[in-house]
Amino acid sequence: MPTPSRRALLAGAAGLAAAGALSPTAASPASAAPTRVRLTEEDHRVVVIGSGFGGGVAALRLAQAGVQVTVLERGRRWPTGPNAETFPHVSRLDKRMLWYGTLPAAVRPLARLIGTPLDFTPYTGLLEPVLGDNILSVCAAGVGGGSLVYQGMTLQPSEPVFNTWLPEQLDYRRMDRIHYPRVAAVLRVATAPEELISTSTYYAARVFAERVRKAGYDVSKIPMPIDWDYALAELRGEMKPSYTNGDCALGVNNGGKHSVDVTYLRQAEATGKVTVATHHNVTSVAQASDGRWEVHVDCTDDSGRVLEQKVLSTRALIMAAGSINTSKLLVRAGATGAIPDLPDGLGEGWGTNGDRIYAWSNLQEDFGSEQGGPVVFGSKAWEDPATANTVIQASLPPLGLDTRTTMLVGFGVSPDRGRFLYNPATDTVSLHWPRNGDTGSHRTIQQRVADISKGIGVLTDTNSLVNSTWHPLGGAPMGTVCDLEGRVQGQRGLYVLDGALIPGTTGACNPSMTIAAVAERAMDAITTHDIDTFI
Repeated sequence: MPTPSRRALLAGAAGLAAAGALSPTAASPASAAPTRVRLTEEDHRVVVIGSGFGGGVAALRLAQAGVQVTVLERGRRWPTGPNAETFPHVSRLDKRMLWYGTLPAAVRPLARLIGTPLDFTPYTGLLEPVLGDNILSVCAAGVGGGSLVYQGMTLQPSEPVFNTWLPEQLDYRRMDRIHYPRVAAVLRVATAPEELISTSTYYAARVFAERVRKAGYDVSKIPMPIDWDYALAELRGEMKPSYTNGDCALGVNNGGKHSVDVTYLRQAEATGKVTVATHHNVTSVAQASDGRWEVHVDCTDDSGRVLEQKVLSTRALIMAAGSINTSKLLVRAGATGAIPDLPDGLGEGWGTNGDRIYAWSNLQEDFGSEQGGPVVFGSKAWEDPATANTVIQASLPPLGLDTRTTMLVGFGVSPDRGRFLYNPATDTVSLHWPRNGDTGSHRTIQQRVADISKGIGVLTDTNSLVNSTWHPLGGAPMGTVCDLEGRVQGQRGLYVLDGALIPGTTGACNPSMTIAAVAERAMDAITTHDIDTFI
């Protein structure tokens, strides 16, 4: 491959920023805490840590079963609406992008390259990067979790791929009949209408589809949790561009995106049984001598200043803080003895979902300085479950100049796994990933991307610049740490219902659909068999 031009690097860096890989490393909000704050103790029937897909599903289904639920979210709410300015823009990043901290040394050269100031004052922003050995993972913050900033691909793996990489005991056919459709109905998924795709700003999507067909691969529309009428209204000039110029990498300002906050959580709160407590940053979890679960919380303002500290006690604790933060909390609790007798496999089985981002710079044909988004077409190569992968085209966020570049994103399957380790000297948990992890998966995706772009332009593999994943999975996986319903083995009333439960991959798909469907399946069992223990 030729040496990438500055244009390609600029586009690649923008793509990484859109995926969160250029966010600063998180620092504890407690660093801004006053020396003395009030300590409050509270009792709750059920506590859910995290408000993303797993937490949202759990809250709604428990509420519908008549259970009072408290959802703890470290971030803030992000309300949207036509012409709102809720979310930051990639072309002019600000503190709203960042969850407290400073830029990791590994990506500072890219930040200098694109000339964007990324060191901001502390704020309860959208994205938290976690820099581990050989990998940079991206976590979300805010009511709705990762659904706020994900592009929205609502992909369900095929049965052979699912059964190769996930436990067959989950019963794919039952999930295909009940749980996947249930998620799709709540998220109101739909594909982009031809009326939209035929417009000038969706030219890059049409080029991608054409090149995929010429390469001999299948191409299809990707189901998205979006009301596409919002994009059509933008074209009519009824609201400023958000979808139609691709300015949705860090959240959709105009609304119309069916994220968890406006679907599962809105329905849950409407029952009167669910309280979502924002700015509640969980610092540790423990088990009390009477068997109840204790959750230690810093209550902060938007700047991270600690206003109050709480200890919440509950008989039922659902961990849904995402793969990284759920794993860190549990690994630390196990290593320090705060929760005795946690399963030996805790902290293992972590994977990247085979994520890969490419910047495709096309000097022969202009993709456009504004590219409609978020995602329209994808290409699935699922015939061989052992090498299954998906490639999609994602619009480049508007940067104020024409880079003649768009993004190609791949998801693959891989047996490689990392692990979380506790360091008693620093009382911290770190992520460790093998140096050449996912090599086989990346080679397969690379070949497909090269076939699609063959003869037109230059590809820049952004993972070769910063090896990152925005879909971390595992750390408390089913089979070794939890049962299929997320019950932590040997720990009554302790559950994991987020990406940490998934063993490293969701079968050549982005994880949201499978995480939610697995949570729906789990909640059917929990609301049937476990509620009597929530006393």
